[in-house]
Amino acid sequence: MSPAPEEVTLALLREWGLPDPGGSKKSRGQVVVVGGSPRSPGAVLLSAEATLRVGAGRTALAVPAEIAPSLGPAMPEAGIHVLPAGSAPVDEALRATLESVDAVLLGPGFDDPDATRAALHAIAEADIDRLVLDAFALGILGSVDRGILPAELLLNANEEEAALLLERDLGDDRAADILEIAERYEAVVHCFGTVAHPDGRTWQAQPGGSGLGTASSGDVLSGAIAGFAALGMEPERAAVWGGWTHARAGDRLTDRVGIGFLARDLLPELTAVVHEA
Repeated sequence: MSPAPEEVTLALLREWGLPDPGGSKKSRGQVVVVGGSPRSPGAVLLSAEATLRVGAGRTALAVPAEIAPSLGPAMPEAGIHVLPAGSAPVDEALRATLESVDAVLLGPGFDDPDATRAALHAIAEADIDRLVLDAFALGILGSVDRGILPAELLLNANEEEAALLLERDLGDDRAADILEIAERYEAVVHCFGTVAHPDGRTWQAQPGGSGLGTASSGDVLSGAIAGFAALGMEPERAAVWGGWTHARAGDRLTDRVGIGFLARDLLPELTAVVHEA
């Protein structure tokens, strides 16, 4: 058995604190959310809004050409970039944006492994410092050379995705299993309230109630993690803060309205949770 993970409490989070937001949107960090598909165009919108709701200053979307025109009006706060087709490189405008942002989130809304892999390779060619992978990006991670990805890599996995990364079902010692994934991929890993760092440290937060089991809740979670990462937090703290904030937002909604809220309902709750922490 591995050592017991450190319990995530409000006292711990207050001890860690939040980065000074500074006086402008630029000082609060910028995120690019990469993903989307004609079948799931809204996932990137949820993730991008979540980055702003937890305090990031700016966000942008990098999406397939066929859905790009509809997303600008849907989220006027976000810049819109078009992903290259196939294995083509990103254009200069997107490359410049990627190389100036504080975190990149890749995965929400992708539904094709080949397109996801091509996007990950194209994004990895830019000089990015911090990358969060979610959803389909986790499914293709085993076929990607870890060496092309930035040193600061965060994986936001649900239980099925964690089992895929682990190449076996999760066992009774959840922290040990998540730590094994962290060590294998040299990444900070978040899974259902458990966070593991490849150096052996682990944390455990209450994962939130069953109300969070709603479509696209994970897109809000990954956006929260990326938003905290863009604020300048260390990757493990961004993962802990993101998971805790998402869970508490779900708890607040469950207490107020019961089961049946939508993922989009979580978004304003994220800001309230951070404000009260």
